[in-house]
Amino acid sequence: MEAALTAAVVQAAPAAFDLDATMDRVEHWCFEARAKGARLVVFPEAFLGGYPKGADFGVRVGMRSDQGRIAFQRYADAALTIPGAHFERLCQLVRELDIVLLIGAIERDGTSLYCSALTIDRSGLLARHRKIMPTAMERVIWANGDGSSIAVHPTPVGRIGAAICWENYMPQLRMRLYQQQVELYCAPTVDDRDSWIHSMRHIACEGRCFVLSACQYALRGDYPADYQCIQGDAPDTVLIRGGSCIVDPFGNLLAGPHYGASAVLVAELDPQLIIRGKFDLDLAGHYARPDIFGQLR
Repeated sequence: MEAALTAAVVQAAPAAFDLDATMDRVEHWCFEARAKGARLVVFPEAFLGGYPKGADFGVRVGMRSDQGRIAFQRYADAALTIPGAHFERLCQLVRELDIVLLIGAIERDGTSLYCSALTIDRSGLLARHRKIMPTAMERVIWANGDGSSIAVHPTPVGRIGAAICWENYMPQLRMRLYQQQVELYCAPTVDDRDSWIHSMRHIACEGRCFVLSACQYALRGDYPADYQCIQGDAPDTVLIRGGSCIVDPFGNLLAGPHYGASAVLVAELDPQLIIRGKFDLDLAGHYARPDIFGQLR
């Protein structure tokens, strides 16, 4: 980062399993963020395609059901493909608003689905990180990404890297981003627990970087009427309660955490805080001590 940056995290929900309607929501929130001066806009995990919270896709140990296969087909039909018309619409939006966009997407490649974080700038797709370790039941519907996409990329607003949801609990993955001098550490998620905020503040302090965590705020009404949900049928039932935040390199909250409503959280990021923080803690530099790992047996 060479200059101060206005950044935004979007806390909202997609129209689950409806990519056209979700794209309308993406445009709405991007315009709102840009109106607040944001040059970097971060969306939650699985925003494009949706996060099927509470669904089991008819899976039991040693068993699958026909209804579960139909549910998976429906989910796959709503996934993003690259290249494709919906992706081109995203690129056009980025160029129109002159922003850098990082957005969570359920991405279809062939007949497999990946939980991805896409970084898009004026040139198009800058980075595609696929979640390397889906959590628990997510493994039923999402394929594993691989370590090749754990990368930090220079952009007009700074050096951006992404870790999706519980990837943030993987020390080796975080260290790989620190070693590449991440400045804008983006953490799209659907984890709405109180403990998530502690993790985001720790990562910001540990990596001496800005952390931007965008979480969905999703109601039962954001899902189709026939969606099988274990949390209640009322449209205003909260499925994912939010908790988005922006944290500075010393672990201080600049925005959020915000719960209980859709919102665009905006903060001014001062790049000087990064080097000031690394004065006494630089895990990829003077504080690294790689020699100690060579002594392990």
